[in-house]
Amino acid sequence: MLQAQQQAQTTDIESRPAGTVAGRLLRAVRSGGSNSTLLRQIALVSLLLAAIFPLFGGSFFTRLAIEALLFGCIALSVDILLGYAGLLSLGQAAYFGLAAYVAALMYLHVTQSFWLVLLTASASVGVFSFLLGAVAIRAKGVYFALITFGVAEILSKITHNTRAIGGSDGLIGIPVPSIRLLPGLEIEFANNYVFYYLVLGTVCLLYLGTRRILNTAFGSVLRAIRDNSDRVPYLGYNPFWYKLLAYVMAAQIAAFGGLIYPLLRGFVAPHLFGFEVSTKAVVMSLVGGVGTLIGPLMGSVIITFLESVVGSYTERHLILLGIIFIVFVMFLPDGLCGLAQRTFGAGRKVKP
Repeated sequence: MLQAQQQAQTTDIESRPAGTVAGRLLRAVRSGGSNSTLLRQIALVSLLLAAIFPLFGGSFFTRLAIEALLFGCIALSVDILLGYAGLLSLGQAAYFGLAAYVAALMYLHVTQSFWLVLLTASASVGVFSFLLGAVAIRAKGVYFALITFGVAEILSKITHNTRAIGGSDGLIGIPVPSIRLLPGLEIEFANNYVFYYLVLGTVCLLYLGTRRILNTAFGSVLRAIRDNSDRVPYLGYNPFWYKLLAYVMAAQIAAFGGLIYPLLRGFVAPHLFGFEVSTKAVVMSLVGGVGTLIGPLMGSVIITFLESVVGSYTERHLILLGIIFIVFVMFLPDGLCGLAQRTFGAGRKVKP
C-alpha cells in the first residue's frame, strides 16, 4: 500500500510541471544524462580560449569579458539551484546587488582592504540568504520563484528610495584598491589584464569547487530531491536542510560577482537588484545548459557579448534576450552543452 502511494506521488509530481518553463528544463536535465568526460573537455577548451583572449581582444573587450565572468557567477548560482535542487530562483540578483552595495559602501566610507570587504560582504549575504532561504524554501514551485523575485524587487526599491546610499543615482566614485597577498606583494585592479586573469582564476576555482562539492553525496541527495523530493525523507534525509545549504552556497557565488562589480564599473545602482539581471542569469544558464555548471559560464559570455553588439545598434536588446529564451525553452532546453553531448557523447553517458 505504501509503495503504491509513493508511486502515485511520483507520477503526480512529475506530471504537474510538464507544461511549465521550469518543468521543461528539469525534464531535459533528468532525461539528458551527463557525459562528465565531454563536459571536462568543454571546460578545458573554454579555459584555454579564455586564457589567450586578452592577447587578441584589446582593452575594451577584456573589460567586457570581466563583466561576463562576473555575471557568470549569477548564472552559475542559478544552475546550482535549478539544475541540482530543482529550484527556479528569479531573484539571484538580490545577492549580486547586496554584495555590490556592501562593497561600495565599505570602500567609500570604511576601508580599502579587499579582504575585509570580502569578509563583510560574504557574511552579510550569508546571513541574509540563510534567513530568506529558511522561509522561501518551504514554498514549492512557482511560489518559491515569486518569493525570490519579490525580495529582489523590494531591495531594488529600498536602494532606489534611500538617499543615504545614493538613491536612484546609486553610488559613484568608488576607489579601486589593490590586493596585498604578501608583504611587499600587491595586485593592482587598475591594470585590466591583471584584473582579468585574477577574476578568471577565481571563477575557475569557484567552478572547480562547486563541481567537487556537487559530485559528493551532498550533490547526489540534491539530485534526488530535484527528481522527487517526497521520496527523499524515506531514505533518511531532510530535503529542507539540503536545499537551504544549496541556496546559501548559490548566494555566496552570486555575491562574489557582486563584490567585484564596483571595482570594474566604479559605481553601483539599484538596477543591479532588478528583474532584468535575474532573468538574464536564467537565460545564460539555459543557453549553456542547465545542470552542467560550465554551461552557464559559457552562456554568460555569449549573452554578454551578444548584448554588447546588439546594444550598439538598438536599445531594444531585451527583445533579443526574450527571443533567445523562447527558442531555447521550446527547441533546445538542455542548452549548448546538451547539444554537444547528443552530438559527440552518444553512448558515453555517465553520472556527473
